[in-house]
Parts: sequence; structure tokens; C-alpha cells
Amino acid sequence: MAQALRPNTAGSLFATDGKPHPLQDTLLAVTVVLGLTAFVTGFFHHLHLLSSWTGLVGILTGAYGQWISETTRERFGLILGLGAAGVGFFLGMAHGGLFGGVIN
Repeated sequence: MAQALRPNTAGSLFATDGKPHPLQDTLLAVTVVLGLTAFVTGFFHHLHLLSSWTGLVGILTGAYGQWISETTRERFGLILGLGAAGVGFFLGMAHGGLFGGVIN
């Protein structure tokens, strides 16, 4: 019964079941990077194209990652990335949108 007290955490950093999940880990990393980029650039008015597009792509990759995720750790990280991407996306949309100033 020692294994019940100390679960095996060997394997991938984001896999709690001991199995590697390379696609899910990649989607998690991409979603977090896009979310942070969208969140930070969303506070600058002149970077609305970057924040809105990275936010939109971050939302899409995060949604697909949530759909195929297998562990709680993956879902937790994806939710953080999705939240940051959503905030960045909406700030970018408020500052000019996806095509603001490019297409009249």
C-alpha cells in the first residue's frame, strides 16, 4: 500500500498518469505562449493586430487542447493560457480589432 501514499510521478512534466502526452504538452505550451503574448500586447493600443490575432489563435489551440487533454495538470495549464488569450483577444478587439486600420 505504499504506492497509494506516494503516487508515481515519473514521466512527462504534465502527465499525472505516468504516460507521455507529447501532443497535449505541445498544445499546452503553445496556448500559454500565445496567451501571454496576447495578454501583454493587449495593453498597448498600437499592438492591437498582434494581440487580437495571437489571442484568437491561443483560444483555438486551447480549446482543441481541452478537447483532447487527458490529465488535470494539462487542463489547469490550458485554462490559464485560455484566460490570458481571451483577455488579450478582447483587449485587442477593443483597441482596433483583427483588421483595424488595414482594411477600411
